[in-house]
Amino acid sequence: MLFGILQAESTLHRKIAAHINRTASPASITRMVARTFHETNLTPQDVQDVLLPLLPPGKLTLVLDRTNWKLGAKDLNLLVLGVALGDVVLPLTWQVLPHGGNSDMRGRMLLVGLLLKRLPARRWAVLIADREFIGQEWFNFLRDRKIKRCIRIRESTLLDDEPARNAFQNLKPGEVRGVFERVWVYGSWMQVVATLAPQGERVLVASDLSLWDTLTTYRLRWAIECTFSAMKTRGLNLEQTHMTQPNRLSRLFGLLSLALAWMVRIGEWRAEQQPIPRKKHGRPAWGRARYGHELLSAALRWGKITFYTYFDLLRFPFPAPGQQKSQPVRY
Repeated sequence: MLFGILQAESTLHRKIAAHINRTASPASITRMVARTFHETNLTPQDVQDVLLPLLPPGKLTLVLDRTNWKLGAKDLNLLVLGVALGDVVLPLTWQVLPHGGNSDMRGRMLLVGLLLKRLPARRWAVLIADREFIGQEWFNFLRDRKIKRCIRIRESTLLDDEPARNAFQNLKPGEVRGVFERVWVYGSWMQVVATLAPQGERVLVASDLSLWDTLTTYRLRWAIECTFSAMKTRGLNLEQTHMTQPNRLSRLFGLLSLALAWMVRIGEWRAEQQPIPRKKHGRPAWGRARYGHELLSAALRWGKITFYTYFDLLRFPFPAPGQQKSQPVRY
């Protein structure tokens, strides 16, 4: 099933079925694909069993965000918590929300609590989140579990009983300004930093980090946008699915998470030997997920012997920053 998704770059059953080599009619294979999503019990914990041993040692940056789309009038909405590895976030746990719009505080707490059982707080360097994920109870929940926070806040958020916008008047595009003393934000003393985006929007971030590290760390949040892009219209086409039942959608997202991790692992390995070209502005021409998918999809499609090399990479964790080689994983 995973091989079919990787080759089809689609989540439509009939397109996946076209890449499954079985002595049966196309209709029969399509029904088999549907049964797999209907009956197979693939949980976030199963995905963690594969991905956690692949994470580099030491502290990790976690990112919380939400992705949503519509199928007709139906809202499909996923709350996702994952680990940032360069230009991508690997989903480690998620929840299919039964509604459109923002997540609720209890759902976020549940997601973090479940992951803490597998990845203790001492491994969390920081949790990054957008301004949807605010509130005193939520901030206290993270603080009590010794999780450092780096979370965007709203302009109306109170800093020492004053709206945050009042502390950052007359910002210029690209300018970075901070409150040099920690201020009271949602029941905690936190550092607050602001900048003005090129579009003219203020970006205000509250964190438990230093003044300098606050904004540089928050910029890592863009990696989860790259993840959603690689899993949706620019990659594996999650949005094409016609599945709307939460348990089936959750299984599909789990499979895509495994596919993404494999693509990125191959892309990392390929980039060590042949660095990704850079555009004139200095950014990579494409991400590691796409860089790895090019090799993996070709190996699957044409039965290349290199497939076994790519499969063997799953024995080796992602290298830590500055580290070129990894030791084999023992499952």
